[in-house]
Amino acid sequence: MNQILKQATKYTIPSEKAQKLKDAIVEQTIKLVQKEATKYSQVSGLEVVGSYAKGTWLPQRADIDVFVKFQTSTPEKEFVEIGKKIGFAALKDFEPYVRYAEHPFVEAQIKDTKVNVVPCYDVQEGQWKSSADRSPFHTKFMINALSGMMKNEVRLLKAFLKANDIYGAEIAKQGFSGYVAEVLVLNFGSFENVLREISQLKAGQVIGKAAKEFDSKIVIMDPIDANRNLGAAISTENIGRFVLSARAFLRKPSISFFTSKKKTTKLDTKNVLVISFRYKPRSPDIIWGQVKRAATSISTQMNQAGFTVLKRSATITTDTAALLFLLQSKELDKYQTRMGPEFFVSEHVEKFIGANKKKSLAMWVNDDGKVCSMQKRQNTDAKIFLKKLIQNNIEKSGVPAGLKSEIKKFKIASANAAKGKSIKEAARDLVSTDETIFST
Repeated sequence: MNQILKQATKYTIPSEKAQKLKDAIVEQTIKLVQKEATKYSQVSGLEVVGSYAKGTWLPQRADIDVFVKFQTSTPEKEFVEIGKKIGFAALKDFEPYVRYAEHPFVEAQIKDTKVNVVPCYDVQEGQWKSSADRSPFHTKFMINALSGMMKNEVRLLKAFLKANDIYGAEIAKQGFSGYVAEVLVLNFGSFENVLREISQLKAGQVIGKAAKEFDSKIVIMDPIDANRNLGAAISTENIGRFVLSARAFLRKPSISFFTSKKKTTKLDTKNVLVISFRYKPRSPDIIWGQVKRAATSISTQMNQAGFTVLKRSATITTDTAALLFLLQSKELDKYQTRMGPEFFVSEHVEKFIGANKKKSLAMWVNDDGKVCSMQKRQNTDAKIFLKKLIQNNIEKSGVPAGLKSEIKKFKIASANAAKGKSIKEAARDLVSTDETIFST
């Protein structure tokens, strides 16, 4: 294992040249933002936060986060508007655009580096006014808490998470953030120790000191806020992939866990149905949240109608969104059996018979003593069911309000007939097996 980890550091520790280039971009950005920020009396200062400031950034991925600190007396409307004005003016030569978290912030790209200008309040620790207010405290805390060796261990963990496709806190990914990687190394001391602990993870396990109980698959406490569970934002699938990745690596260490994934596809995508539609431009976080909720709601409706949805996913391009559903079968039998109560419970049996008698083609008592009814199935074709659902019952479908008008102009197709590179890739992912994780 030591040899593998030594080899992996080549991918995770920036070269001296890369460090100098990043330093130059940071210096340039600070000067640009400082020039604009001094025009506003509400601004109390600037601070560079995040992985660059902490010394935990990866050569292949390192955004620069410049936080503009506002006096706590600044009204929220001014806080938002002035924050955007500073960001756009400072980054005007680099095609800036707005992105959204709890509040909007401005992003641009300088050379190969994304630069974010983010407003936050200049608060005392624990007296948060916005979610961004914690970041400067996270940075200061980790600079002091992580040793030089531990910072490189964080880099190894980040590279591992990234290669296994579970890195990133954005809604599109719902994975492990860079800060979570730092917290894990801080708690367990090294990359290897993190994997050993995660490989034996118990449901609801608490990592860190919690001020209260939390209901999530994994509880990872924020070291500067005992009421904040960082694990709540991580999807169950990504937690599971981390556990299995850790076990697989410990069983058979390989550099592939830090570089590339090996996937096999034995299933055809013909049982993947795709609903695609165009949407109006908006923040990636907002559209991703909407399409993920829509996929979940429609999946629930399909399962209730008898179509077994094995897996679901979503994908977006600049103007098109797609919801994908891997079905056990796109067509169902003409008839279905409804299972009722045991014949001993007279009141429930009477209700069951009353509710199902007219629709029933046959009724009987099965070997378990339950009253059963065979009926003609209302929906047998998944495509037709989805068309009816969206065209006639969109208000009851559970699709988010902000998406309802756009999804009405939809197309439905099997994935093997659908158009678009991102849709085809998402469909292949639905039917593929990650051989690195699911190994024996």
